Amino acid sequence: MLQLSLDRAASKPLTVLCLGAHSDDIEIGCGGTVLRLAEQYAGAVFHWVVFSAAGIRETEARRAAMLFAAGGDLRGPLLKSFRDGFLPFAGAEVKEVFEELKAISPDLIFTPSRNDAHQDHRTIAELTWNTFRDHWILEYEIPKYDGDLGQPGVYVPLEKRLSQKKVEYIMEAFQSQHGKRWFEESTFLSLLRLRGIECNSPSGYAEAFYCRKLVL
Repeated sequence: MLQLSLDRAASKPLTVLCLGAHSDDIEIGCGGTVLRLAEQYAGAVFHWVVFSAAGIRETEARRAAMLFAAGGDLRGPLLKSFRDGFLPFAGAEVKEVFEELKAISPDLIFTPSRNDAHQDHRTIAELTWNTFRDHWILEYEIPKYDGDLGQPGVYVPLEKRLSQKKVEYIMEAFQSQHGKRWFEESTFLSLLRLRGIECNSPSGYAEAFYCRKLVL
């Protein structure tokens, strides 16, 4: 497969904007890639933004951000308390947050998929594209009851140790979610393994993303 690298000035640290509708979205969707980037690019800057994080979910979001971005320079996390499931109906207020994020001008942006069945995820995806018009945006996937997993076109192979670390951190940080039947180590490892098979990852593990626009 053709391998691409991030095109950036060598003197400038890699800047990554991680966007999540809910406290565990970023970690589930692109946590392994964040861990890899933190190791691969010394001094990488991670801006961490979660739009629905209140109560225990706020505490968990802070803990998770510190775990996953520990190898880089964590900015934030910026945590908002919009009501879970109602982001489309608070569109104007959510858009204001995005307007403030324009000043970051990141090299890479992670956001949910526009085809995600959850309305909050779709709202964040659309506002990401509405706000950042000339940036590299990768849309991540989140397994759920809706069965909305598709055919992604971008893969990031992950060493087995990073895949295991991703799952360990998710289970450690989000204790409040352990009661959900799908929130299990096997769920996250299975998706990593499946995507690893699809891209012929040397380790057998990978994360996958959707990319609407890519300039070569």
